[in-house]
Amino acid sequence: MVIVAKDVNVKHKPKPVVPEDQRLKMVGALKIVDLAILGDEKDIFRPIEQLHPDIITLGFDQHFNPDFLKTELVRRKITAKVVRVIAHDSCELCSSRKIISKALKRHENL
Repeated sequence: MVIVAKDVNVKHKPKPVVPEDQRLKMVGALKIVDLAILGDEKDIFRPIEQLHPDIITLGFDQHFNPDFLKTELVRRKITAKVVRVIAHDSCELCSSRKIISKALKRHENL
């Protein structure tokens, strides 16, 4: 299960280039993903309460304090384990921003 951030909740970096509905469809189409939902605009813990996950995985690049998350989960009586994925080698086109940047550079060279 994957919770895709709503555009309005992305505050630690520029707003996503790809709109939330399209990101949701892309993530949901991945074979490994059983369910993809949009996060809650007002309470980021609401989807977690609804899904009851055993494990919550934070991406290596997510700017989220795991200690805050663990404390809030305890407060809400959610027993999910929190783990962070370690960084990996980034490929040239592993993000929408990199794809757009490369496309713009090619366009400039035409």
